[in-house]
Amino acid sequence: MADRFRITLAQLNPTVGDIEGNAAKAFAAWQKGRAAQADLVALPEMFITGYNTQDLVLKPVFHRAAMDAVQALAEACADGPALAIGGPWVEDGSLFNAYLILNGGRIVSKVLKHHLPNETVFDEVRLYDAGPMGGPYAVGNVRIGSPICEDGWHEDVAETLEETGAEFLLIPNGSPYFRNKYDIRLNHMVARTVETGLPVIYLNMVGGQDDQVFDGGTFGLNPGGALAFRMPVFDEAVENIDLLRGDVGWRIDSGEVAEQPDAWEQDYRAMVQSLRDYMDKTGFNKAVLGLSGGVDSALVAAIAVDAIGAENVRCVMLPSEYTSQGSLDDAEAVAKALGAHYDYVPISEGRAAVTNSLAPLFAGRDEDLTEENIQSRLRGLLLMAISNKFGEMLLTTGNKSEIAVGYATIYGDMNGGYNPIKDLYKTRVFETCRWRNANHRDWMMGPEGEVIRPSVIDKPPSAELREDQKDSDSLPDYPVLDAILDILVDQDGSISDCVAAGFDEAEVRRVEHLIYISEYKRFQSAPGTRLTPRAFWLDRRYPIVNRWRDRN
Repeated sequence: MADRFRITLAQLNPTVGDIEGNAAKAFAAWQKGRAAQADLVALPEMFITGYNTQDLVLKPVFHRAAMDAVQALAEACADGPALAIGGPWVEDGSLFNAYLILNGGRIVSKVLKHHLPNETVFDEVRLYDAGPMGGPYAVGNVRIGSPICEDGWHEDVAETLEETGAEFLLIPNGSPYFRNKYDIRLNHMVARTVETGLPVIYLNMVGGQDDQVFDGGTFGLNPGGALAFRMPVFDEAVENIDLLRGDVGWRIDSGEVAEQPDAWEQDYRAMVQSLRDYMDKTGFNKAVLGLSGGVDSALVAAIAVDAIGAENVRCVMLPSEYTSQGSLDDAEAVAKALGAHYDYVPISEGRAAVTNSLAPLFAGRDEDLTEENIQSRLRGLLLMAISNKFGEMLLTTGNKSEIAVGYATIYGDMNGGYNPIKDLYKTRVFETCRWRNANHRDWMMGPEGEVIRPSVIDKPPSAELREDQKDSDSLPDYPVLDAILDILVDQDGSISDCVAAGFDEAEVRRVEHLIYISEYKRFQSAPGTRLTPRAFWLDRRYPIVNRWRDRN
């Protein structure tokens, strides 16, 4: 009986729908495993299709193509180690989220996901049928249990596998990032190894898919919960790990434990990675954004440069008569510090033309928010024109605080294809700018050092759509607003919860009202990086028409 079992773990970045490309990645990983004399090469959940497929997986021609690709992989990988890969599978008219074990030219085992997540970004109950709780599969004379992602978060599947002879657990995942999620995963996996007494390998994918970012961080735990190895976060990696059989069963041979960055770095990396992959996977290699001299657009510019390189980022200042000299100077300084292209396109003539066109219709009415929004929408029109002309994806720059309360102009500054700071509250925007100025990593394509000068971060936020305008004229100060939003949005709390936390009831009710009446804007907003479990889009789905208000 073998005393060593080698697994090649492929923590890779698939693309949803690129079945051929994903299969090629899987085959390349298998070749590396064969060269390393591995017994098994393992890939994450639903790797052949990419993840999260949403309703695409329901299309019969799509899931049949994925199944055919797995069968072709089995034939191509006949001479060498077994290959484990996630993908859809149909049996008896039912569609499953499956983990498929390929060996000797055929599919020798199928694991069918039992617990289907149906919260936050997941809708698996409406997509898949629940599989039975089965036993382990054999690779050589070793019996392996593979709870698929959510199944690994429930003790019943792991315990069933242990009771039916599994010698260790290999758990394939498509687990997207949110802040501090690693600790949650680790705690669940420690529970599984303590309950079963088996080593646990948690294999996760990496890469961006729409709003979600898969952050890797694959790790292994020995019985008792000791960490045996950890792969890098966010990076693709193919690594070999060995399990050694002793008198008391299998243990993972200790390997490298990659550094676990703090939450500030991981958030920033998630924003960079999601934008990089979103552009690459949708066919864009250049980006454009309006650079106002404010902190939000400065941070988006830095993220864009770090994601795709300064030579591929166009920053456009679109001043009006209300734009301060400080903002003009700050915008140019940020673009210069980042090394990005900088354009200056005044909107005064265009604004006058629009105002003149509307003058007969608006005669006798005072100027109000309408005229402010014309400026924003004119900027949106010009930025979209630049995007069309040069084939550059327009990035929008609204933070979570503004998006929550509708302090953004639909068809204006909300225009764009992607928003990397969509799930970042304004107070975190300030701190993230400071973090980026003080830190540089090798995955950043932008320059080291201070790229967002202090005057951008420290000045009072303003949309500069009228004389002496400040955000605080319309909203509570951001530390107060963000704390209220954290209770109402992120914690799903109530008015009374906010009051109990010390906030003024009238102010809280006003914020709640703004959240609800802005739903139609969010419904039409660009996708953006998910950083929390309550990001606007799939995590929080509210009706647009909604007269309910918290009266308690």
